[in-house]
Amino acid sequence: MIDNISSSLIDWSRAQFALTAIYHWLFVPLTLGLGFIQAIMESIYVKTGNEFWKKTAQFWMKLFGINFAIGIATGLILEFEFGTNWSNYSWFVGDIFGAPLAIEGILAFFMEATFIAIMFFGWQKVSKGFHLTATWLTIAGATISAFWILVANAWMQYPAGMHFNPDTVRNEMESFWAVALSPVALNKFFHAVFSGWIIGGMFVVGVASWFLLKKRETKFALESIKIASIFGLIACGLSVWTGDGSAYQVAQKQPMKLAAMEGLYEGGKGVGLVGVGLLNPNKEKYNDGQDPFLFKIELPKMLSFLAERDLDGYVPGITNLIEGGYQTRDGGVALSATEKIARGHAAVQALTNYREALKAKSDAVIAKDNAIKAADDEALQQANDAFQQANDTLQQAQTALDKDFQYFGYGYLKDPSDLIPPVGLTFYAFRIMIILGGFLLALFAVTTFFSFKNKFENKAWLQWICLISIFLSVIAGQTGWIVAEVGRQPWAIQDILPASAAISNLSASSVQLTFFIFLVLFTILLIAELKIMCNAIKKGPQIVEQ
Repeated sequence: MIDNISSSLIDWSRAQFALTAIYHWLFVPLTLGLGFIQAIMESIYVKTGNEFWKKTAQFWMKLFGINFAIGIATGLILEFEFGTNWSNYSWFVGDIFGAPLAIEGILAFFMEATFIAIMFFGWQKVSKGFHLTATWLTIAGATISAFWILVANAWMQYPAGMHFNPDTVRNEMESFWAVALSPVALNKFFHAVFSGWIIGGMFVVGVASWFLLKKRETKFALESIKIASIFGLIACGLSVWTGDGSAYQVAQKQPMKLAAMEGLYEGGKGVGLVGVGLLNPNKEKYNDGQDPFLFKIELPKMLSFLAERDLDGYVPGITNLIEGGYQTRDGGVALSATEKIARGHAAVQALTNYREALKAKSDAVIAKDNAIKAADDEALQQANDAFQQANDTLQQAQTALDKDFQYFGYGYLKDPSDLIPPVGLTFYAFRIMIILGGFLLALFAVTTFFSFKNKFENKAWLQWICLISIFLSVIAGQTGWIVAEVGRQPWAIQDILPASAAISNLSASSVQLTFFIFLVLFTILLIAELKIMCNAIKKGPQIVEQ
């Protein structure tokens, strides 16, 4: 595939980016969820004038602020890595990818920075209404920030609204709204935000349960649980809805990811959805004849329904996608991976020919000018012939490039197996996300029932489950992100640019060194945040209960 040095560089660059993204994603969902809950509590305070709700909102706001600060630190490093470790990627698509990130920085980030100061320090300096407005605008800013970042990520999964300019060797934005409002972007945004709401809701329920286990701040804990439980239950329902939409978009836009999510090698019509399964560790190649599962329990025809909205719809598996030959949705015949790679090589060669012809055309123009100045008719004729030949080559190369550009990224691959993402990690991460999501939905239903029946206080077993489930909700969010990112490998941009062509020209050792530096730094930040948050929780809301 590629030489060992390049392979090591790619692996360490991926590992460093994954490390930063995983740490960053520990903080973002909690920020989105906890911020919304504290804003609801402050709204109740403004409406009722009850100081209890002010103290309650201030307590959760303190925890929100601690998490928010660490999230910004890891997020900034994540964005810088595009320029340091993935400079080829940044050059190739910077005109498009940079737009949503710029909007995020100019609009959302400054919106957060402006109003968060009022939210934390303006309690006694501005009116209740203005302070509440600042709180909601801070949360809105955080959510808008997430939107633009997820738009950028969604474009990597589904590169819409662009055209390739061979003169600059860059992809350029053709339609801003096609990028910002693509179905993948919208679905990804809502699903990520609702998953953040789930984590925020579980965090509040879990921490409040700790107070009940310690026989402290009982009223504060019970009222917090009521709000967070119903909030989390609604978020779970919305997450199921957007999750279904995400699965449909993956089936339409990234069928190889869907096949990896399901461990599906041989597709067909009326394909079942794997509920529980154990992959066969002896299966090494897509065409080795080994059964992909040691055992599995399926929901009949459900994968076809989720992917095609048809119980008998055709869903291609990994082998089908590699070998091609099946009928596509538009009635055509799917190309094999070998054919796509060949057309990708043709596109890359067409670009090379275009660039050479462009240089030859420029040289011919200079030669014409020199011939005219020297009054050399023969040299002028040769320059004119060279100009015309270069122009013809340019047009031919442009036609060839336009014809095969959709397979451009395949030109950097040599083995069809390179197109297969890590099946085991994708499959199990997807199962963990679904199982934990179902568990959290049931848990929120139970906590909502007992809290509104005023029976939660005496359910110590349930309080322990809620406390532990804080970590389970985080794992569910992390596995969802793993499915989204690992499942799209080897692509940095789907079908356009593989990760092997997106990296910077660095030494693998330098990336390896910074990986461990970041690992230590992020771990210290995480430990510091947990310690600060635990101290704040132990101190409590300091509410004098009547």
